[in-house]
Amino acid sequence: MQHIQSFLTFHRSASSPFVLETQPPYSLSLSLSVAVLLLMLQPQGLNKAFKKREQPFNPAPMAGLNFEATYTDNHDILKIFTDEGVEFLLSSEEKVPVSDCDGKIIGLFFSANWCRPCRAFTPHLVELYEALRKRGENLEIIFISFDRDDDGFKEHFKRMPWLAVPFDVNLHRKFIDRYRVDRIPSFIPLCSDAITVEEDLIGCIEDYGADAFPFTRKRHEELKAIDQRKREEANMEELLGNEGRNFLISVDDRKVPIAELTGKTVGLYFGAYWSPPCCAFTLQLANAYNNLKAAKGDCFEIVLISTDRDLMEFNVNRSSMSWLAVPFEDRTRHDLRRIFGIKGIPALVFIGPDGKVISVNGKFMVSSYGAEAFPFTESRIRDLEAALRKEGEALPPEVVDVKHEHVLKLDMAKAYVCDSCKQQGKFWTFSCDVCDYDLHPSCLEKVNEKLIDNSYT
Repeated sequence: MQHIQSFLTFHRSASSPFVLETQPPYSLSLSLSVAVLLLMLQPQGLNKAFKKREQPFNPAPMAGLNFEATYTDNHDILKIFTDEGVEFLLSSEEKVPVSDCDGKIIGLFFSANWCRPCRAFTPHLVELYEALRKRGENLEIIFISFDRDDDGFKEHFKRMPWLAVPFDVNLHRKFIDRYRVDRIPSFIPLCSDAITVEEDLIGCIEDYGADAFPFTRKRHEELKAIDQRKREEANMEELLGNEGRNFLISVDDRKVPIAELTGKTVGLYFGAYWSPPCCAFTLQLANAYNNLKAAKGDCFEIVLISTDRDLMEFNVNRSSMSWLAVPFEDRTRHDLRRIFGIKGIPALVFIGPDGKVISVNGKFMVSSYGAEAFPFTESRIRDLEAALRKEGEALPPEVVDVKHEHVLKLDMAKAYVCDSCKQQGKFWTFSCDVCDYDLHPSCLEKVNEKLIDNSYT
């Protein structure tokens, strides 16, 4: 019974899949409990019953241009408020007559203060709301609470710039049941062809912000198509800039026109100062960057796409980098993570001189081969791997070194320190199975030339 009397809340963020949380805000009604029990026992029969229920929406194909949507249910929600005796809604400052919402684009926001995913999502919705209102869209959001008490309701609502249905558990339950809300946060725009909860409108808003408006399936498909085009054939100014910015910033805060990247191989470096793996990889990337600048000149550039938590971290992070960066306050940083499907950091995406993506696996290329991996194409990596195999074939499988008591076997290591010269090494090494001992093949040649004829650099 405890399972039946719990709400399942889901949250999807740009960096993680849906998270399931179980919270018992209050007991379900007897009828809903019976329905859930029947669903567990006879899912097929109950599914048919649900299909016969009156739908809260009336989906219809969206007509016209991409920002056109038919808001067919706005009048219905106002009538429902009237029928339920709701004469006014709450704002942060005063009571607002329900009639003030007449003619507006309305979205219902179901949320709760006790729900961590709700608290995390609310700032995204606030940003969208303020951006759309500033743009002149006649949008209104109405908060319907899942909170257990008035204190929780007030604590949650004080972070919202929109309206709310006055706190009443029974009244809120009627709206929750009517719109069949079984997860929070849920945002339901009252328009035809709206993206449903199951289709993850919450994730769409997190990904696209105000661009998700008017929250229709057609608009979502348009946005995904734009992302795909940018990913497959990137125009640098379109990819790295926006309507109000056509430049990147250097370590000394100069504004460098994005157009200067045209015709270059560009690495998009996704990283953060708070991440130890990023700090370690930054050193490797800086070494490759400096070597390439010295050897190849101005045909290569890196752009930091920061995932730092605040501006202070961002400034500390880029102070150790000699390349360019997208400004911290720019949403383009978030857009690029979505466009290239970046789920973890550090990550490095390479774009060729023709504007096409060369590789999304640049971290492996740089950490394995450094500057030698340039121009970071798959064919270049195959050539390096072939040369490495050929080098290994020319080395003996076992050797004896005069400085070490055990037999040394040929091995492959991503990184090691040679016990003879004390220098960093990688790839082929003569290693001891008994103790922690490694030799560069070239060091072995110097001390015992009769045991190995091959040189290693």
